[in-house]
Amino acid sequence: MTDESIHPYSIEVAPLTKPGGQYQWAIRKRGKLVERSDRPHVTEAKAHASALAAVERDLHAGASGRR
Repeated sequence: MTDESIHPYSIEVAPLTKPGGQYQWAIRKRGKLVERSDRPHVTEAKAHASALAAVERDLHAGASGRR
């Protein structure tokens, strides 16, 4: 699943093989990997919400000049 509505970021949520039934996410900015989830999420929706929060952190860090 990819969400293009937060240009130039894209969020990719994918199921994990181990542990089964859980999800991970990756955030890309203009195609370059910015951040990846460090823990599994129990639902796809929770993984996506966690990724959106990470994008918000990156946006605020960029606005303050830290990244």
